[in-house]
Amino acid sequence: MRISTKGRYAIKLMLDLATNDNGEPIRLKDVARRQEISEKYLEQIIPFLNRGNLLSATKGHMGGYRLAKAPSEITVREILESAEGSLVPVSCMDNTPNLCKKCEDCITLPIYEGLYDVVTKYFDSITLEDIINRQVSEFIY
Repeated sequence: MRISTKGRYAIKLMLDLATNDNGEPIRLKDVARRQEISEKYLEQIIPFLNRGNLLSATKGHMGGYRLAKAPSEITVREILESAEGSLVPVSCMDNTPNLCKKCEDCITLPIYEGLYDVVTKYFDSITLEDIINRQVSEFIY
């Protein structure tokens, strides 16, 4: 499994919004400047986070973005799945139930199911607040 730049930048964007929240919408150009990420690239990530119901957008001259929930309620898994899509390690696991004709006899499928279980539990256990408070080390096995 590899987390793309889009996934990594989505986490940075969300962390920036969380740490710079003063009650007012935050302009994307300010996030881009602080994080040293192209504003154009962040603009491409925003729709994914919006669809994941992670952001609140305000339009207009004084518009910008805020978190849709408290940092303690947003997990790394939610952010990554919004930005990256499914975190399943193999494509045959994209559907429930599994549509692969060979899944009943697949001796490797339990390996991938186990990996998915570990990855999702791990990412579910870390919130934006945890990262901000630097408690991530508590979650490392």
